[in-house]
Amino acid sequence: MRRSKNEYSYQINLIPDEEGGYTVVVPLLPGCVSCGATIEEATANVREAIEFHLENLAAHDQPIPPGNDSVQVFTTTVYVSPTDV
Repeated sequence: MRRSKNEYSYQINLIPDEEGGYTVVVPLLPGCVSCGATIEEATANVREAIEFHLENLAAHDQPIPPGNDSVQVFTTTVYVSPTDV
């Protein structure tokens, strides 16, 4: 998908919290963290956090990371019980 000149795409990592909800981090934007009760809420909240983060970088004449238009990455946890351990 072609993006406009001022539109960026960033990978986000949703980390389930033990108490419920999700913490969201943006690997390409250190310090850009958000949260939400559901995946949808967490995603909406991090979108706003990214916008504020980019505005802050621009206000301080810092370079804006170009983002990544690569294929989406999905991760999960795999549990194993090796017999040799």
